[in-house]
Amino acid sequence: MKLNTLKPADGARKDRVRVGRGIGSGLGKTAGRGHKGSFARSGKGKIKAGFEGGQMPMYKRLPKVGFRSKLKHDTAEVLLYQLDKLDAGDIDFAALRAAKLVSSNAKQAKIVKKGELTKKFVLKGVLATAGAKAAIEAAGGSVTE
Repeated sequence: MKLNTLKPADGARKDRVRVGRGIGSGLGKTAGRGHKGSFARSGKGKIKAGFEGGQMPMYKRLPKVGFRSKLKHDTAEVLLYQLDKLDAGDIDFAALRAAKLVSSNAKQAKIVKKGELTKKFVLKGVLATAGAKAAIEAAGGSVTE
């Protein structure tokens, strides 16, 4: 076997169909595109995903399910073990932002129970989950929302 004698197997490569080359070819005139319509035009053969020919599409006909909170994007989560790294005392939203536990675009913060708490904290104006509130109170602190 030599590199200059290699060729694909018989029938592995087909010739390209040349359309629009006269009536005798069988693919003249409309070149297999039919008459009129978007698929007959050049560059217009695509239809947007979900388009159903002008009728109201399925994704608009079906009811929307569930709930998406608009406050979710404005609320930053602070974990208990992150809170434990701060100095004990009064903690409010400004203190959390100063400690860089809360991003600058957040409008409120919520304490979530993850990790252990060893220091006593007094939280003011900060939300807390039920588990986080219990953990803070068990450490001798308090939460006022």
